[in-house]
Amino acid sequence: MKPRLENKTAIVTGAGSGIGRAIARRFAEEGACVVIAEIRPDTGKSAEEEIRKAGGHALFVETDVADSRAVQNMAEKTIQEFGRIDILVNNAGILVKKSIFDMTEEDWDRVLDTNLKGAFLCIRHTVGHMMKQKKGKIVNIASMGAKIGLHNDCGYCASKGGILSLTTSLGIDLAPLGINVNAIGPGIIDTPMVNDVATQGKDFIKNGIEKTPKGVIGKPEDIAAAALFLASDESDFVVGQTFFVDGGFISV
Repeated sequence: MKPRLENKTAIVTGAGSGIGRAIARRFAEEGACVVIAEIRPDTGKSAEEEIRKAGGHALFVETDVADSRAVQNMAEKTIQEFGRIDILVNNAGILVKKSIFDMTEEDWDRVLDTNLKGAFLCIRHTVGHMMKQKKGKIVNIASMGAKIGLHNDCGYCASKGGILSLTTSLGIDLAPLGINVNAIGPGIIDTPMVNDVATQGKDFIKNGIEKTPKGVIGKPEDIAAAALFLASDESDFVVGQTFFVDGGFISV
């Protein structure tokens, strides 16, 4: 069967670990040239090497998505290396788990700048290249926290709620240009971020499993599968939607 992303170039932000790395790996398996846009050189380089060792095409570009110049550099290096940008996955994100009484203005700005402004900047610096081709796919990684309240996560939830609105608005604006914008809302996924939270809160994962109808937590590969659909030609008629991949958590 023909690879679903053959001759495509994809940028995946925060692709050094967790969900982003799984998406980058799956895209490469499906024939895409993948840009690992990651702020941490160690994990970014190892993700690039993993894909190359498996026979795929990958390029690590050190990128702080909250920095417009860094994002512009990311886009320019993608064009220099691969000649085109077909797919953008806005996955880079951080979480500062504090109550409103403990969260500082600096904490708030750091979360919103990375999670929401970062997505805006990445779209802003890549969408022009997609327009030249009259086709492109943008996949924003939101969270079930965009729809439900998460304890002591006001900044994170606000940023992911913004991702949902950004997705809907740009979905409408860019569809006439041949560019599809959609989002994925992961539930509790086995990632370094979730494991870090688990060390801070007693029985976090156990309680999450109990509230999930599926009865397990998800794997990064579950999100990668959804991202593949939204990045492929199979989703050409899907616009401005958010797919919650959460084992049924928010449906309860």
